[in-house]
Amino acid sequence: MKFFKIIIFFFLLFNLNNAAYSSDVHFVDIKYILNNSKAGKGAQDFLKKKYDSEKKKLEKEMSALKKAESDLIAKKKIVSKDEYKKSLDELRKKSVGYQKKSRQSSTDWINKKNEARKKIVNALSPILQKYMKENKIDMIVDKKYVLMADSNFDLTNKILKILDKELKSVNLN
Repeated sequence: MKFFKIIIFFFLLFNLNNAAYSSDVHFVDIKYILNNSKAGKGAQDFLKKKYDSEKKKLEKEMSALKKAESDLIAKKKIVSKDEYKKSLDELRKKSVGYQKKSRQSSTDWINKKNEARKKIVNALSPILQKYMKENKIDMIVDKKYVLMADSNFDLTNKILKILDKELKSVNLN
């Protein structure tokens, strides 16, 4: 009888331990949600158009600088040294201005991209919290931190549908 009680005690002890470790943990692919949500796709399209237009402007400016440089080289023997030096300094200033514009354009684009990402993640956070409460989920982890898991624990598509209903677009102006 004593032996039987000890076996039951250990059985209950191990069962309680297993129950403690079986918390409900799911995962979502945040990168997929950012890239495939309506708001994410809209932000990507907006940023791509902005990037392309800035690129065209910068390419036009670069070709104008190259043309001015080739014209200056062609005129080198015709104009005086002072005029050549003055034109060369002017061209260098324009070149420095072009480089600043190029860096600023790149920085602006990166800032807009980060802003869009932040807005989507901020909208996603309360959606995840609400989903966790409603479905009694203990933890949701980003998929990139999951080594292996059953696909039944993947909430990406469910969360994506909810996000698309609640956040149609992101204002980046």
